[in-house]
Amino acid sequence: MFTYEERIRAVQLYLKLGKRSAQTRRQLGYPSKNALKSWCREYERSNDLSVGYRRQTSKYSETDKRIALEHFFTHGCCIAWTLKALGYPCRATLTAWLYELNGEKGNVSGASVGPPAGIESQPQLAETLSSMKRKFTLPLSSDPAQLQQQVESLQQELRRLQLERDILKMSNDILKKDLGVTQNLLTNREKTLLIDALKSTYTLAELLGQLKLPRSSYFYHQRRMHTADKYEGIRQTMTEIFEDNHRCYGYRRIHASLNRQQYSVSEKVVRRLMKQEQLKVARPRRRRYASYLGEISPAPENLINRNFHADAPNQKWLTDITEFQIPAGKVYLSPIVDCFDGLVTSWSIGTRPDAELVNTMLDSAIETVADKLGRPVIHSDRGGHYRWSGWLSRIDSAKLTRSMSRKGCSPDNAACEGFFGRLKNELFYPRDWRSTTIKQFIQILDDYIRWYNEKRIKISLGSKSPLEYRESLGLAA
Repeated sequence: MFTYEERIRAVQLYLKLGKRSAQTRRQLGYPSKNALKSWCREYERSNDLSVGYRRQTSKYSETDKRIALEHFFTHGCCIAWTLKALGYPCRATLTAWLYELNGEKGNVSGASVGPPAGIESQPQLAETLSSMKRKFTLPLSSDPAQLQQQVESLQQELRRLQLERDILKMSNDILKKDLGVTQNLLTNREKTLLIDALKSTYTLAELLGQLKLPRSSYFYHQRRMHTADKYEGIRQTMTEIFEDNHRCYGYRRIHASLNRQQYSVSEKVVRRLMKQEQLKVARPRRRRYASYLGEISPAPENLINRNFHADAPNQKWLTDITEFQIPAGKVYLSPIVDCFDGLVTSWSIGTRPDAELVNTMLDSAIETVADKLGRPVIHSDRGGHYRWSGWLSRIDSAKLTRSMSRKGCSPDNAACEGFFGRLKNELFYPRDWRSTTIKQFIQILDDYIRWYNEKRIKISLGSKSPLEYRESLGLAA
């Protein structure tokens, strides 16, 4: 609790420093950032601060309190059940309301309250709840006819409560829902499953009325559930495509693969079936490898300038290095990606990000254009690997043109970074590499890149792989 003078001093300094909360708290040592902003809003609104804090009133109305207490007493006097079913209040607030109803002194409006003095043990609390139940007990009439009517009314209420309990229990057993799930959140199909599970105990009219499900909707969903699944073959084919392609195909590429196998189905159906079959692509994020060593030599201009479109193969090449950290050690990949179709022209894999890694990759790429006209522009970041004498001499001998990104600007090499992102999301992140050796990982990585070039379809290439796309254009790989 801060005094008025402390709060007004903090607000004035906060405004003087241009509403910089970090500098204000560094000088004063108080308060929190949110408290400082709240004080400032109050000061700007009324040009002053209140002398003291005002006690907040309860955020629950009397109607909310009455509904919570009625639910508590009509559903087995279970606090946890009431909280799950209604979603409010907290356990301490509901306990305080119960104490207040029983005549005990309790704090209802506070956010965190404890049991009042005199009620500390479980037996005492049980005795208090018993007295509350007695208050809610209906007085019995001496007239036999009215007594019989009260008994029938209580039996009907008991059956209704038993039905509600069984519905909640079946929701947990069959649908795997929480015990406090509300019926409004259940779909008509889920309600139909519950009715089929309970119709041997209760009448259909009771179940339909309790679940508020129209009779026609029940028979419609029951008929659909007993009808043979017309997508059974497609489901199996989708699963095979998903598993055979490193579990990385989304609904667009699954849809394109199905079309290639002469399956006629819409994208919406593919999305729904993938959701039902739990065919989900993992999307975690990890730290990136950085190779920047400073301006150790003059850097060429950025000739690519984020224009990653190429009209023909071997016009624009992109390269970079990425790191894979597995329990057995670190592995580094250095590829060259062709902007024409995303083909990985050459690549090298090693355990050290040294000059040999990038030089080996460059030598292999130069061999692919040795007997062809034209020399590509090769674009990289400002890493030290692309500024050493061995790299520069190879570039000059092959008459390639250098291009470099700006310092610390990864979007300048976005197409190559995108390849790394797809590779890690599809191959690296979803798997557990604890039992994989360095040699095994290098082989798996090499196999993936070959699959990427030969089989992995791209929607932008007409649902073809890079090599299939070049073959369709009559271009040599």
